[in-house]
Amino acid sequence: MQSEVFEAFRSINVPEDAALKAAGALSRRDDDVSSLKADVLLMKWMLGFVLAFQIAFAFKLFARIGG
Repeated sequence: MQSEVFEAFRSINVPEDAALKAAGALSRRDDDVSSLKADVLLMKWMLGFVLAFQIAFAFKLFARIGG
């Protein structure tokens, strides 16, 4: 990915050092985004577990009261 970005910047006559810096910045951004995606996936699983536990608890509570 980084080499493709570098080549794209060089094809529009961006200086080499600026193209390297821009490609590096985009690479770091991609790493940050993938890290955030992993964190969001974990949060989804945690929320799903908590909701399932609360629903099961409420069901048991109301089943005991009704019966």
